[in-house]
Amino acid sequence: MERLYKINLINSASGFKSANLIGSISKSGNGNVAIFSSVIHLGSDPALLGFVSRPVSVRRNTYDNIKETGVYTINHIYEDIIEDAHHTSAKYDASISEFTMTDLSEEFKSGCQAPFVKGAPVQMKMKFLEEVKLNLNGTLMIIGEIQELFVDQDILKDDGLINLTEAKVVALNGLDHYTIPQSEKRLPYQRPKISNQLIKET
Repeated sequence: MERLYKINLINSASGFKSANLIGSISKSGNGNVAIFSSVIHLGSDPALLGFVSRPVSVRRNTYDNIKETGVYTINHIYEDIIEDAHHTSAKYDASISEFTMTDLSEEFKSGCQAPFVKGAPVQMKMKFLEEVKLNLNGTLMIIGEIQELFVDQDILKDDGLINLTEAKVVALNGLDHYTIPQSEKRLPYQRPKISNQLIKET
């Protein structure tokens, strides 16, 4: 296949992905914010999230900053900032903060050294725990623990669900197709069915 066609095909084949901005800062104080579509839930207790970093055969500002400081933030992308969030995928020198090249605004709080993205309906202060190298392609799974979670109260439900639909949080289809989920359905916890047929068969 033609290279770009294959990239688009395989990146969209896995389904909708989360769209997040990861904020980090170097020891010398240079801020960084970059878009990632690979943030995944790894466990609730402890509260672990992972994301995939490309091979570090070339400089990766987010990776370097996290390894230097051990802290970073994860911020959900929402409708109003799609264009600016997408632009953070551009490759800037480590000395240039993407915050200064977009209309995204830094927010510092809770004694966190790394910047949050102001206005994001869900913001997480993360502590780096470990990295796992995938020898097949050289990518790295970066694993961190949620230290603090900041959520707009309007989207936080009584049972703990964060309703991302109400916040117009974005999902990614492939590399550059942004979509906002419009419909939703919640279903109860499922237990195995018991029927006469199943009993006879077993």
